[in-house]
Amino acid sequence: MSVNYALAAAVILGATAAIWKGSDWLETSSGYLSRYYGLPMVVQGAIVTAVGSSFPELASVVFAGLAGSLELGVGAIVGSAIFNVLVIPGVAGVATETPVKSSRTLVYKEAQFYMLAVSVLLITFALAVIYYPVAGERLQGEVTRPLALIPLALYGLYIFIQYQDTSDHDAELARDGIDIRRQWAYLLVSLAVILVAVEQLVHQVEAIGVELGVSQFLLGVTIIAAATSLPDTLVSVRAARANRGVVSMANVLGSNTFDLLVAIPVGIMLVGTTAIDFAMAVPMFGALTGATILLFTLLRTDMVLTRTESYVLVVAYFVFVVWVLAEVAGVVTGILPT
Repeated sequence: MSVNYALAAAVILGATAAIWKGSDWLETSSGYLSRYYGLPMVVQGAIVTAVGSSFPELASVVFAGLAGSLELGVGAIVGSAIFNVLVIPGVAGVATETPVKSSRTLVYKEAQFYMLAVSVLLITFALAVIYYPVAGERLQGEVTRPLALIPLALYGLYIFIQYQDTSDHDAELARDGIDIRRQWAYLLVSLAVILVAVEQLVHQVEAIGVELGVSQFLLGVTIIAAATSLPDTLVSVRAARANRGVVSMANVLGSNTFDLLVAIPVGIMLVGTTAIDFAMAVPMFGALTGATILLFTLLRTDMVLTRTESYVLVVAYFVFVVWVLAEVAGVVTGILPT
């Protein structure tokens, strides 16, 4: 069945707009809820806002898995992770008049735990290749449900660490004028809007990929990654403009930690097992690690992200996209699946 490209483009744009609106409600309600419960700024960015704004990525993996196209969802997670650490801080830094502030807690806890998340997920894929190899020309392995529990367990540790921060925090509750039931309702409605929008987005992108014969991983790492990262972008930019740089950057790192340790394993739990192309995973995770080291280094210099440094991040993402397109076009040695 042929695809109506005009209609598909309209649906993709409409879904992206719906994700944007849902993220607006999400940011507002999560901010009120965090103040109501007296959460520290880092916890607000790394848990409350990050998990909520990462809902599109989680939904993309779930819907792709249900449709038998988990590769599309995994591509979206990898592309979104690289987009988050390069484009979001870059845009936030360019959009503000003053440098985006960082903190030692952000650099030495959030960033380093995120690097640990990247390592653990890559180790999980390596265990799949060692214990559940898949015959073929490329190095592949089956990631099973028991293996998927490894990154999920690490995220449980992350939640525990954040809980310890919350329990030690001397909270200043700001409950005057906050209707807690209404804010919870706004939060749930925003998640529902994002859920429906992502379902349509994944469906249309998958249909276009099948029609044109384009790699689902490529579509995931580019189109879906950018669209589902929109909530994270808007939340971080608004937080940076409000002079809440710690929340802005913690949202980026917390979102990526959630995506890698929860979204991908949930997709695997859903489908049972999935084959991972280790020859593709290693270079992509290498790119993700390099992007994270770059962000880590720039945040550590004077504990701020300047406008010049923000442009460096955006240029780095442009280089990554050019590399991906060159791989697909066959200009350089093939690593990405075709």
